[in-house]
Amino acid sequence: MPTLSSAPDLLKPAALHAGSQIDIAKTALARPPVVAIRAARRADLPQLGDMIAALATHHNDASAITSEILERDLFGPVPWITALVADGGEGLIGYAILVPLYRAQEGKRGMDLHHLFVREGHRGHGIGHHLVTRARDLARNAGCDYLSVGAATGNFAAHRFYEHMDFKPRPVTGMRYTQALA
Repeated sequence: MPTLSSAPDLLKPAALHAGSQIDIAKTALARPPVVAIRAARRADLPQLGDMIAALATHHNDASAITSEILERDLFGPVPWITALVADGGEGLIGYAILVPLYRAQEGKRGMDLHHLFVREGHRGHGIGHHLVTRARDLARNAGCDYLSVGAATGNFAAHRFYEHMDFKPRPVTGMRYTQALA
């Protein structure tokens, strides 16, 4: 009757049981790049503008964004937006743009996650999750009571993602109107 000491080590690959060796260098999995989520910097503006244009194209919208507009709205005398970027070391691979909100009837501050984008080829690796987590932290640290986000009606993947991130669906009621001021 075989004993445990005479049984092959079941935790080793079968190839090792026969005395062959596995070259670890050939079997090692490629490590994904380390991604840093950080505030956008002036040097990021060209790449940030490219990603904003890519998101606009994805939604069949035109993009008029320029580095000069981003400079004004991120770093001007009255910053209008906050941008977080996902830096993959070799360049930016995603971003989130936040815009302040206010519910006057409730006296509650909020933040709108106006844009969330991860470049093709980098999706599905948790980068969007990390951007949303940092956006939530930023809003909380700014004294906000809520973080909101919108998604196109037919964008079911976005709906699932946001619900997975603990956002609660809130149907839009009524109409929104705009008026050009220039």
